[in-house]
Amino acid sequence: MKTLLKLSLVAILFMGLASCSSEDDTISSEGKAKLALRLTDAPGDYQAVYIDVKDVVIKYNGGQQDVTLGINSGIYNLLELTAGVNVLLYNDEIPAGEISQIRLVLGEENTLVVDGQTFPLQTPSAQQSGLKIQVHETLEPGILYEYLLDFDVDKSIVAQGNGGYSLKPVIRATTVAESGAISGKVLPANMLTMVSAINGDLEISSYTNLQGDFLLSGVPEGNYTVTIQADLGLGIPPLVVENVAVVKGEITHLGEINL
Repeated sequence: MKTLLKLSLVAILFMGLASCSSEDDTISSEGKAKLALRLTDAPGDYQAVYIDVKDVVIKYNGGQQDVTLGINSGIYNLLELTAGVNVLLYNDEIPAGEISQIRLVLGEENTLVVDGQTFPLQTPSAQQSGLKIQVHETLEPGILYEYLLDFDVDKSIVAQGNGGYSLKPVIRATTVAESGAISGKVLPANMLTMVSAINGDLEISSYTNLQGDFLLSGVPEGNYTVTIQADLGLGIPPLVVENVAVVKGEITHLGEINL
């Protein structure tokens, strides 16, 4: 398996990534937009989930034309992408124009760790054509578009009858400028704690880090019910915070939360 990149350096490294290319000059005739792609995680009940990210393909004009980006490829443990930590996959210019899809192309080294045992994750369709993330947006020249790709681990991994696992990815894409965030600190900090924000059918979750800090990113504007649940084995009842208001472009700070 390839060496894992140090996630703590993600925020400051890989800013000078390779520019994209296209076989058809028509999509670049409108000028260049700026694109940033970040990968984060909604948690799952596993010890580790390693995803082999190879390429990102942008679909233009209803899928008629493609642009493959020179991304920060690598093998990432999705369960480390919590409390505001994310992987910067791409930060550079791309042709302006109407895009319909972002496709995340995976390699073959996708694995899952359960009870100390490593299992391969079968992902045939993702390896061939990429994980399809619908976006449908017109990129204007000179404008920065920042997308957060939220990989829902719990919904994406399917247990098979033979004891193995398959990967059927569920990824939520949000534009950072068009969404907000919820942050806070859970005490005591030395325990595994899940934080979930719910509004109707929408649920956004993350774990706290070792210091007890959490950040729910890419949260659409609205009012949410936030639930803080410590490790069930500790016997601590969940804490529920009602009517947490999220405003576009802002971080809603919940402060210190004592369980």
